[in-house]
Amino acid sequence: MILENGLVLAYIGDAIYELKIREYLINNNYSKVNDLHKHAIEYTSAISQALILDYIYDLLTTEEIEIYKRGRNTGGTHKPKNASLNEYRKATGFEALVGYLYLKKIYDRMDEIINISIDFINNKKS
Repeated sequence: MILENGLVLAYIGDAIYELKIREYLINNNYSKVNDLHKHAIEYTSAISQALILDYIYDLLTTEEIEIYKRGRNTGGTHKPKNASLNEYRKATGFEALVGYLYLKKIYDRMDEIINISIDFINNKKS
């Protein structure tokens, strides 16, 4: 089943998370494409997602941790260029969690995690 495949969950989670970040930036009056891209990376890079995961880990339910680990432990052949392998795997797990919540239509929890993530990155930038 599709909900068992960590890479598929990460694939959709990556798209959903990227869309939510783009919406956030546009709603906060970023309008130049260069600025949008530059700021989006602050939230969506593997390094940022790994930091987010470390920050929210204790807030996750047992089921959410299981989903995160499923995505994190999925052995892919991709070699990250701007992050360590550990950061890349944590980011994949984070994206898998977002993808799982999206596919299960648990939108309130997904939005809560994304909003916590945005606040965390914003506070790191300050």
